[in-house]
Amino acid sequence: MVNNGTLREKVYNYLREELAKGSLIPGSYINQNAICDNLDISRAPLRDALIQLETEQFVQILPRRGVLIKKLTLQDIKNSYEIIGSLESSVVLSEFYKFKPSHIARLEKINDGLRKTLDKERFDEYYELNLKFHDIFLALSDNTFLNHILPPLKQRLSDFPRMKYDRQWELVNLLEHKRFIDSLKAGNREAAASIIKYEHWSFDHHKENLIKIYRLG
Repeated sequence: MVNNGTLREKVYNYLREELAKGSLIPGSYINQNAICDNLDISRAPLRDALIQLETEQFVQILPRRGVLIKKLTLQDIKNSYEIIGSLESSVVLSEFYKFKPSHIARLEKINDGLRKTLDKERFDEYYELNLKFHDIFLALSDNTFLNHILPPLKQRLSDFPRMKYDRQWELVNLLEHKRFIDSLKAGNREAAASIIKYEHWSFDHHKENLIKIYRLG
């Protein structure tokens, strides 16, 4: 378990790790007594961690019944894609003038790194690099709410339990990254935002692959 931060954060991180590994199964109830015994903690930090997980849509706290681990549905994925695509594209539109050659160079370097990690099937590293790619332009915005909204949505898509990666689909995503970078180089604000919203985060565009990857068919 992670050794830094508050006890609540440690319990939260532990639960997130268990969700990612598939040890906590969607559709089942969390055995709170077992977790308290395993971590040698009281109910208070566990309760606080579960409340945070509920706000992030990982679990549902049901009075007198327990804490249910929520299943990730196709509608959940669709909703998440729409929200992420709308917010990220709005940042591209509103902060386009802040893009500098150094930002574009970093995007290109990360996209090259993504291809290398994909070739070596280092998927955890791939996931972290992919977040960094998007964080480069999200950091251009002064809207601090983005930091509270987007990470949980992306984490939920990744850790329910941790999704299986499809190399061919990820290669398509990298091509979308490249087209986004090319639009930045060309100074085409509308095209860059459109690629993010209507291609990269388009549920309809990726629906077939999403059904396969999340085994929802």
